Amino acid sequence: MEATMAKRKFKIYFSDFFGVEAESVKEYGAFNISLINDLPLFIDPFLLFNSEKAEYQRLHDTMIGYVQFLKSHSKSDLPPGTIKEWFHFPEIKENWLGYAKNGNDGRGLGGKFASSLKRNLTTIFADFGEESTTGTHLEKLTLVKNGVGKDQISDFTCNLICGYLAEYTEAFAKKHIAKDKLGEFAIKKYRFNMKTETWESKRFTLPKFGKQFILLSPIDILTKDEAWISHRGLVEDYSAVIASVDNDQLRDKMNRYLAQVLPQDAKSDEIKIGIEKLIQKYPALLDYYIKIKEKDGRGAKVHSAEKLQQASDMFLTQLQELVERLDSTKFYSTEPSSFEAGMARVEFLKHVIEHGDGYRLFFVNGAPITRESDLQIMFKLTWFASAYDANAEVNNGRGPADFVISYGSADKTIIEMKLASNTKLESNLLKQAEIYKDASRATHPPIKVILYFKEAELAKVNRLLTKHKLNGKREIVLVNAIPDKPSASKAK
Repeated sequence: MEATMAKRKFKIYFSDFFGVEAESVKEYGAFNISLINDLPLFIDPFLLFNSEKAEYQRLHDTMIGYVQFLKSHSKSDLPPGTIKEWFHFPEIKENWLGYAKNGNDGRGLGGKFASSLKRNLTTIFADFGEESTTGTHLEKLTLVKNGVGKDQISDFTCNLICGYLAEYTEAFAKKHIAKDKLGEFAIKKYRFNMKTETWESKRFTLPKFGKQFILLSPIDILTKDEAWISHRGLVEDYSAVIASVDNDQLRDKMNRYLAQVLPQDAKSDEIKIGIEKLIQKYPALLDYYIKIKEKDGRGAKVHSAEKLQQASDMFLTQLQELVERLDSTKFYSTEPSSFEAGMARVEFLKHVIEHGDGYRLFFVNGAPITRESDLQIMFKLTWFASAYDANAEVNNGRGPADFVISYGSADKTIIEMKLASNTKLESNLLKQAEIYKDASRATHPPIKVILYFKEAELAKVNRLLTKHKLNGKREIVLVNAIPDKPSASKAK
């Protein structure tokens, strides 16, 4: 009977919610975002700088001009309100890109970044906009300290090109979307007026999603992993960057200083701290790093295209196939309790992966996914049709659980999605879910789903379960995603 169940049309992506063809979004050059959850994609300002499109180059010049304006006022004692208006860069959540695992709410760049930026524009970045050996890059402002990653660089950029994204989205919306799905919205940061030193607002006709508007982003300015110029990239390649310093004396000084601040057999965190100290003492290191990245500008475009294709394969093509396969089961039928609903869905997912070749949907370019965040997002996007409230990354005070599946406040179950390759699996398996259960007042034992891609990973998990006497626990579900499993006729 299950094989004859009628296929339902699920709403996952922008095109689904606004009644347009996915191909139309693609042909326009935009990424077909999900309106269930942020996708881990980011705007990379280097792709604007390195683009052959005049409009992108103008956007980049405008961004640099704004930071130069900030630099010109950085020595001034500014009122708190002015600092907030000029130096704060909140997340533009309406583009549905970033790290948020619960809807589209992210962090953005607030007071801490503002203070650091204002100070650094008078010291380390005193030459910003006047570099003699490289172009000027927004990302340079994020290279000084660890912790400002691709999502913050993306937020920074999106704040400064929000007006362009609104124009870009409006043009598509007026041509392809029914009027009853559109609304008039004010974009507060449409353009910065250098004469009045204020942000100008402008109203746009944009896709309406609840009380929010939606912003589309061009595919050719997006990346999935690190921005081309990033703190992480600098740290990983610091030896090559120092080696590229053409001034023998300066290069020697950098090496000697780093030898002083780095302990022998330095760990990754110690190296990050050492590089930050080196930058503080020799800011020219940043320009040498940027020069290397500029020389390989073509590599940025190729790298981004490859990562975007992987994201498209995983979160568009493969995710849709997973939903279709699950819809052929009773996955989308509800159960009377959150625990039973959670267990039922996990078992259906397990069956599709193990016996319906569903394991292939967790491989990209022949390799298994390595990020639990990708696994968790895929799980989130398959759960949306439930009558239950599935909140990914709900934070109740003691750290975020992967999912809290609830049917009213009196019926809660936590689901932890893990990869067997996780080096912290033992700690997560034994401690985290129980802590989250206590903090969320869950009424059922936490369900722990562990996906493995190799026999060695299965052996590791079984050793942990035996060690801690957890064998046979119904709520610990192991999912076999090993390729080339024997067919059902040959399996014992």
